[in-house]
This record gives sequence, structure tokens and C-alpha cells, in this order.
Amino acid sequence: MEAYLLDWANLLLRWVHVITVIAWIGSSFYFVFLDNNLLKPNSPDLLEKGVDGAMWAVHGGGFYNPQKYMVAPKKIHTKLHWFYWESYTSWLTGFALFTVLYLYNASTFLIDKSLMDWAPSTAIAAALGFLVAFWFVYDTVCRVFGFRQNGEGIVAGLMLLVVAGAAWLACQLFAGRAAFLLVGAMIATAMSANVFFWIIPGQRKVVAAMTSGEKYDAQALAIHGKRGKQRSVHNTYFTLPVIFAMLSNHYSFLYTHEHRWVLLFVMMLAGALIRQFFVQRHGYHLGRAKNPWPFAAVGLVLIVAVIVALRPAPQAGAAASASAPVSFNQVQSILAQRCYSCHGEQVQMKNVRLDSAEGVKLNAQNLYQQVVVTKQMPMNNATGITEAERALIGQWFQAGAKTD
Repeated sequence: MEAYLLDWANLLLRWVHVITVIAWIGSSFYFVFLDNNLLKPNSPDLLEKGVDGAMWAVHGGGFYNPQKYMVAPKKIHTKLHWFYWESYTSWLTGFALFTVLYLYNASTFLIDKSLMDWAPSTAIAAALGFLVAFWFVYDTVCRVFGFRQNGEGIVAGLMLLVVAGAAWLACQLFAGRAAFLLVGAMIATAMSANVFFWIIPGQRKVVAAMTSGEKYDAQALAIHGKRGKQRSVHNTYFTLPVIFAMLSNHYSFLYTHEHRWVLLFVMMLAGALIRQFFVQRHGYHLGRAKNPWPFAAVGLVLIVAVIVALRPAPQAGAAASASAPVSFNQVQSILAQRCYSCHGEQVQMKNVRLDSAEGVKLNAQNLYQQVVVTKQMPMNNATGITEAERALIGQWFQAGAKTD
């Protein structure tokens, strides 16, 4: 019953998490689009109101006219909407999902004893330490170098080194799948922390001062706008790398590779470059940005390079060995040694039982996909299944998956 309830918690949390992430990233992308497409108005009435940029858009049968004020408008006629719950809910649901799947089952999902044989509590503390440490390092780098001359270039270079180092360390300490997710989670945590610690508090101070009716120091308040803009821009570049890290942990050919940390870093870098292409593309046609295509080209080259590097090597004699008949007894002996501990009489993870011919027949398709195609099972290869054993199961399935 516990495993059943955990599966439902996993499913529902994942569902809510995806919905809130879509809302957060969607609003982030939209405001980046606006910043690059709003034009300085020529209309005297708009200029008098303090409108710094405006545009017209059509959607869903209606016309929209978003306007941006660099100073507070004289009067806000409707409710002022704050964009922060999308961020907070994304992080809260993501952390809850991480807790249910990885921290609660640390010995199964977080720990790979061939890498680091440590207690679950220690592994959990180390994983949480990644989230906290990355935020402090990133935040310190931004505060120290962010507003210097060429500061953003320095921040970008240093954070590339930090992310590469974190990816390497995570892959040395944790199971491959968990390591990929953890790298994505630490960056996502920094994104939400940007909103919580800097963007929203800074905006609240600016709004409070501008709407108080009292005289305020515009120059002193400007730092809040600059910092908020800085962290908001960083967040938009973080999005594609984070999404890749979250998705890639479902593909074992990546997280089981000998140089998995390099693959993760290169693919995340490609995502950041492609995001830069889209950001600059918004302003390129207005003459506000340089040609964005080199960023897209480099990103695509990196992705193609990874695809080529991971291409399967031809296996001599594979056709001949595939034709050799494999009996159910052979498959059953492999299952008994490698799978019964989690899918046998005592434990039935995911409600799957493989210690009978009926159970194997019922789950043959899933068994083939998980063990042979994706190689996600056994989890972290905890029972030491060999490639030859995976191949035997594959041959048995391709021949009809007979259990008699």
C-alpha cells in the first residue's frame, strides 16, 4: 500500500509541477519578449503619462496594448498583479517531488554504492547541500562582479566553471539519474531564490516609494530595478538548461555514460546558447541586437556533436547471436538473480511481480523496455545485471516472449 500511495503522490506532484513550471516559464518568456519589442511611443499623451514602451498585439479575437512605465504611473486604476507565485509554486512542487522520489527512497534512487557507499542520511544532506551551496556561490558572484565593467561576462564565465564543477561532482557522488536531476534542481533553486530574495523585495520597495506620495531618491531606488532586471535575465538563460537536466534523467544512455557529466554540461550549454538566440532574435529585427544566428548555430553543433559521440558502435556477430534461441528458463534464472528482490514474493515495486510465468507474461513489454531498451532497471544496476544478460532477455522478447 505504501508503494501504491507513493506512486500516486509522484504522479500528482509531477502533474502540478509541470503545470506551474509552464506558467512560470511562459510568463518569463513573455516579459523577455515584451522588453525586446516595446517601442518608444510618439504619442504625446502616452509620453506625458510616462510610457517608455508600448506595442499592439492581437490574440484570441482581441487587441492588446501592453505599455511599460519606467516610473510609476500617476494612478493604477486596477489591481496590481505580482508575478511570483508561479516561481514559488514551481519550486515547492519540485522539491516535494524530489523528496518523495529521491530523498524518501535515497538508498534506491540517490545512492550508487559503486560510486559512494554512504548512509542515506548523509547522501540526503549532501544533496540538499548542493541546492544551498550553489545559490550562495551564484549570489556572491553576482553581487561581487555583476555591476562592474564587463561584469556580466565575468559572471557568465565563472558560473560556467561552477556548473561544470557541480556536474562533475554530482556524477562522482550520486547515482547518474539523481545527479542529472540534482544539477537541474540546484539551478532551479537559484532561479526561485532570485525571485524570493531580490526581484520581488526590490520591486516592493520601488512600488512603495513611488506610490507613497512622498519624495524619494530615484537614484537610490534604481539599484533595485537593475538587480531585479539582472536576475530576471539570468533566470531566462537558466530555463532551457534546467529543463534539459530534468528531462534527461529519464534517458539512461546519457546518465549511465562514462563521461556523463560532460554530456550534461555540453547539452545545458547548448540550451543556454539557443535561449540567447531567441532572446536576441526578438530585438534583432528592430535593430536592438546583433545577429543571433551564431548562437543557434553553435548550440546545434554542440547537440549534433553529442549525438555523434554517443552513436552505438557496430557489434560484430550480433545478427548471428540474435538468432540463437533463448528459453524461458534462461530468462527466469536472470530474473531470479537480478529482479526478484524488488519484484518477487516479498516486495512488488510498482505492483510488478516477476517470480511467476504469468507475471512475466503480463509485464513482458515493460520488462523489455526497462531492462533492454532504456536500461533503467535494475535501478542504478544495484543487482549487477550484465550486458550479456540484457541481450538474452532482448532475444527472448524478440522471439515472442514465450513463457511455456
